[in-house]
Amino acid sequence: MLTVYLSGEIHTDWREEIAEAARGLDVVFTAPVTDHDASDDCGVAIFGAEDSKFWHDNKGARLNAIRTRTLIGRADVVVVRFGEKYRQWNAAFDAGYAAALGKPLIVIHGPEHAHALKEVDAAALAVATDPAQVAQALAYVLEGRLPV
Repeated sequence: MLTVYLSGEIHTDWREEIAEAARGLDVVFTAPVTDHDASDDCGVAIFGAEDSKFWHDNKGARLNAIRTRTLIGRADVVVVRFGEKYRQWNAAFDAGYAAALGKPLIVIHGPEHAHALKEVDAAALAVATDPAQVAQALAYVLEGRLPV
């Protein structure tokens, strides 16, 4: 069984596309919390309210970092998607963290971001342009099967 952490952009259904395309493979997917409110408010919901928005966000960021670092550490492969519209600071951190741990890294982004992400791409073992390519790569890794 392969454990794959799916990091990055949360505004599209790319995670579901990969899971659907990888159906039947011996893969378990993990991911960050993609519910914005839950992710933003987890720290204060658990450890108590803050008067300052800075400390509110800080508590949530630290708790989310525990989740992210734990799941990346357990992953066999890390997939990081950089979206079209939003700056993906978390995705860049996750890619760097996975690379520093020696985790096999697959990056997904469109060709318009190739120059901006060239250093991230250099750390990756594969660069995909869409979720279907990631599922095909996982099928190859697990079963040696090429797409038909």
